[in-house]
Amino acid sequence: MKPKISLITLGARDLDRMIAFYRDGLGLPLHNYSPGDDMVMFRMEGTWLGLFPRQALAEDATVPVEGSGFAGVVLAHNAPSKAAVDQVFAEALAAGATAVKQPVDVFWGGYSGYFADPEGNLWEVAWNPITDLT
Repeated sequence: MKPKISLITLGARDLDRMIAFYRDGLGLPLHNYSPGDDMVMFRMEGTWLGLFPRQALAEDATVPVEGSGFAGVVLAHNAPSKAAVDQVFAEALAAGATAVKQPVDVFWGGYSGYFADPEGNLWEVAWNPITDLT
């Protein structure tokens, strides 16, 4: 796996407030955003920051929204193809990760799966045909 984080997605309880904080408060530039969008992305140097409704993010990862198993943050590694997603996912499992959601075609048009590191932190491995995050 290439040693970098592509996208950090925060599960937001109040998406509008979080957008205002990062966009207006910190001055992070929005990418491809329209009011009412659920996925909000900020262009950053070396990585991206994403905001997504907390409940929807937990549902996508197939974990409970509260309590153990979901802390409101998913680290993401984006790969250049579906095959590369499968390869990275297999490498993570071989290294001791636990499969949370096997890679599958997903509702937003990409392909992704989730694994938990040995401490339970969630990682998404994804291929994104809309925005190249590799």
